[in-house]
Amino acid sequence: MTATAIRPALIAGAVVLCTTLTACNPYSPGQRAVGGGLIGAGTGAAVAGATRGNAGTGALIGGLVGAVGGAATTPR
Repeated sequence: MTATAIRPALIAGAVVLCTTLTACNPYSPGQRAVGGGLIGAGTGAAVAGATRGNAGTGALIGGLVGAVGGAATTPR
């Protein structure tokens, strides 16, 4: 597969992942951290892939930022 063919697949995967995770309980810090981490990892990989960066590094950074953000923004 070429990079041009992979890019739309990554973006579509990120959209599907975001749509799937909307049913999570918004009041559990653990679930919000996991959901945020998954969304961040998918988005990081998609952005890195689209900009010809390392998708693994993008997924790692996005996952960490998403997990921290998800846990930190849990409603009290």
